[in-house]
Amino acid sequence: MKPETEAELAEMVAGLTEPVRIAGGGTRGVDGPEAVLGTSGLSGITLYEPGALTLVAKAGTPVSEIEAALEAEGQQLAFEPMDHRGLLGTNGTPTIGGVVAANISGPRRIQAGACRDFLLGVRYVDGTGQVIKNGGRVMKNVTGYDLVKLMAGSWGTLGILTEVSLKVLPKPEAMSTLAIQVADIETAVQAMSAALGSPYEVSGAAYNPQDGCTYLRIEGFSKSAAYRTDQLKSALSGFGDITETQDPSNLWQALRDVGPFRGTDGDVWRVSVKPSDAPAIAARLQADQLLFDWGGGLIWVRVPSGTDLRARLGMFNGHATLVRADVQTTEALGRFQPEMARVQALTKGIRQRFDPRGIFNPGLMG
Repeated sequence: MKPETEAELAEMVAGLTEPVRIAGGGTRGVDGPEAVLGTSGLSGITLYEPGALTLVAKAGTPVSEIEAALEAEGQQLAFEPMDHRGLLGTNGTPTIGGVVAANISGPRRIQAGACRDFLLGVRYVDGTGQVIKNGGRVMKNVTGYDLVKLMAGSWGTLGILTEVSLKVLPKPEAMSTLAIQVADIETAVQAMSAALGSPYEVSGAAYNPQDGCTYLRIEGFSKSAAYRTDQLKSALSGFGDITETQDPSNLWQALRDVGPFRGTDGDVWRVSVKPSDAPAIAARLQADQLLFDWGGGLIWVRVPSGTDLRARLGMFNGHATLVRADVQTTEALGRFQPEMARVQALTKGIRQRFDPRGIFNPGLMG
């Protein structure tokens, strides 16, 4: 099923007699019911006001189309959404609805915020076939459910997005990256924490144990970025040898898309923790490969196929999400960290309100 309009989608949902799997561009490899309801037919930028830093697009609009329109005006999606195709070995085209539905956010999240922080408004079809609109083209206070934020990261379990309104930002005039050669994870986390705690407005902080480098990004107007880069380089000189690169866009794209894991075997997990806990957590992972982002708050983990990483971690302050595995492992372990009983009850109540028949992506989020 591939509706071409919002009204057609609403009619389809109202007439459903069995659960469906919601699909955007088909890049995430999500399993579920055999019946698929796709949103790629709902495509196109419906409003773009560069002066107001606002863009409205239908959910099935390719991210590449949006980025091209923004590039022409010197603007960008500041949360730099990840492209999962290389990591997951999938085809298809990333869509803006899929980005919002999974709240996909890249390295700049530590400074600019997540996808949901740039979401101004949404239109979606709920489980009864009603079209719901929430938010608008400007930020404002609301009462009751903040549906805009609630839809971001709900993975299509509450409703099918048809249109999203986003705040966009100007592209930085200049970008530089410091690469610090460090001895271990502890030193890397300390260096990233020092950089992020400095007044020099770091917009990316990652560590790749494979090459032993901590990467720090600074962006902005040319003179400001140059000054801040020099100051940060001086402030962090005690952590190891530092080199500077002026425009390593390919580097940050590779870090965003977990490029070092591309073409590898095994399962891939993403573990969210407090950055200060990252070294201790990493030691418990017994991983084949690691990559750290968000100053150590996000750990990408590659382990042998079928590994129950949550059992290996035990109790910890954070959550582990299974990103890449075969169907059997995903069904056995679940994609998402199990919720506590009280949170689970709250989640169940919300889903019952939005999708009373339980037809959207059943079983995906517990």
